[in-house]
Amino acid sequence: MAVAARSVLAAGRAGCGRRCRGLPAAAAGPYCTVAPQRERRQPPADMRSYLWSRYKEAKRVTKELVPSIMSNMLNPDAIFSNNEMSLSDIEIYGFDYDYTLVFYSKHLHTLIFNAARDLLINEHRYPAEIRKYDYDPNFAIRGLHYDVHRALLMKIDAFHYIQLGTVYRGLSVVPDEEVIAMYDGSHVPLEQMSDFYGKSSQGNTMKQFMDIFSLPEMTLLSCVNEYFLKNNIDYEPVHLYKDVKDSIRDVHIKGIMYRAIEADIEKYICYAEQTRAVLAKLADHGKKMFLITNSPSSFVDKGMRFIVGKDWRDLFDVVIVQADKPNFFNDKRRPFRKVNERGVLLWDKIHKLQKGQIYKQGNLYEFLKLTGWRGSKVLYFGDHIYSDLADLTLKHGWRTGAIIPELRSEIKIMNTEKYIQTMTWMQTLTGLLEHMQVHRDPDSQMILEEWKKERKEMREMNRNFFNAQFGSLFRTDENPTYFLRRLSRFADIYMASLSCLLNYEPDYTFYPRRTPLQHELPGWSDQLCTGTFRIPFLQETVQVK
Repeated sequence: MAVAARSVLAAGRAGCGRRCRGLPAAAAGPYCTVAPQRERRQPPADMRSYLWSRYKEAKRVTKELVPSIMSNMLNPDAIFSNNEMSLSDIEIYGFDYDYTLVFYSKHLHTLIFNAARDLLINEHRYPAEIRKYDYDPNFAIRGLHYDVHRALLMKIDAFHYIQLGTVYRGLSVVPDEEVIAMYDGSHVPLEQMSDFYGKSSQGNTMKQFMDIFSLPEMTLLSCVNEYFLKNNIDYEPVHLYKDVKDSIRDVHIKGIMYRAIEADIEKYICYAEQTRAVLAKLADHGKKMFLITNSPSSFVDKGMRFIVGKDWRDLFDVVIVQADKPNFFNDKRRPFRKVNERGVLLWDKIHKLQKGQIYKQGNLYEFLKLTGWRGSKVLYFGDHIYSDLADLTLKHGWRTGAIIPELRSEIKIMNTEKYIQTMTWMQTLTGLLEHMQVHRDPDSQMILEEWKKERKEMREMNRNFFNAQFGSLFRTDENPTYFLRRLSRFADIYMASLSCLLNYEPDYTFYPRRTPLQHELPGWSDQLCTGTFRIPFLQETVQVK
């Protein structure tokens, strides 16, 4: 039961799909997906006592489940698989740089926020009073959508539905009724969603923030919106979005961020991710390695010297900087240029990508021609699901690995007793509501409304476990987030950091857990529904779905 019980937190609603043996529909386990039917027998005379007795019994059984679930904790350092993949088939490993090979301290986002805020004031003539806003690392999460025309930041699920209670105008939540009125419900049509790379373009009104670097951008947008709203200043949301986007971009392209990190590398770069150990392990097993990053040469060199050592280039067969991903994967026109030791661009034609050299720009098609590294023998790691991974898996057949730093902290939260108690009871109460809704008398309906209120309160509590405003990166109340949908499509495997690779042998095969489709479970799990409020689960150890 310990392993099975874990799936109440992972697999979501899965049921046996038929009447459990010897049990009426209203008494069956909450995840038996038999269509509710009115009981043929005479309903109890005292419905209040009947329903509350079922409630107490469900709570008792749920409480007994918690210790067994606690004995089967998720591993924060595990690698999770969306697609079966054997490392024995991988001959070449590729890496992004930022938030893949190197991780940054909390000070970096504060630096980006402050620098972009000052650019808004000094170059875009925004009010100097916005300097009173400081960066709040606990405000936003990655994967949120921003309605450019309405200046609203929100969380959207895999089916394009807005999670009510997570829509923010400035720093204040927008009431559900107002959201429903604005969007004529809570669904965002496909033509309004962000484009393939998460951008707001060609009529798309939504921008999706997928980059870890976008956290200060979302916070700055919200702070400036808040200032305008609080001071009753009329403004154009589209202009604000563009100005903030340009300011954040300038922090990078004008070298503000790069110079600050290089000047105080120990403050901004975290050394603890064991990058050198991962690279050395792969090299010892004869794997070829390459680096493709959008960052500049001197910046990458200083960072890699700090975390790997001055001989870091000896570990890589090819190093490409300022690649301009995702254009690197699609634009066939830009040739490679060699960068010499002084950072000067050379003009000679590139006929071969040599080990120990650094190259700038280029394109993937030329890269494939010069290296011959094609197809599923290549595994590329990056933190940006769109810019790093999407084109590689869809167009070129490379295997892909997503680095999701937030995964480690979320799993640690999921392993806490408080979270397990809350989620287990919420799932059980949901099943109780599903099967007791057949009772339509006034007393029963009053009790069901109480249960719905309790369930709503637990949903809010669950959100607060992760982020008070937006909750988990991976789930809305019930559904996967839009972020997780894209992660599942574009990443064969995902993990919190590259150091997770140290836990696996170089010939290890990753097998995705077979999670049940809603219609699938009846054929082979009837034995799991054998008693009142027994919850049918699938055996899952570390898969987060």
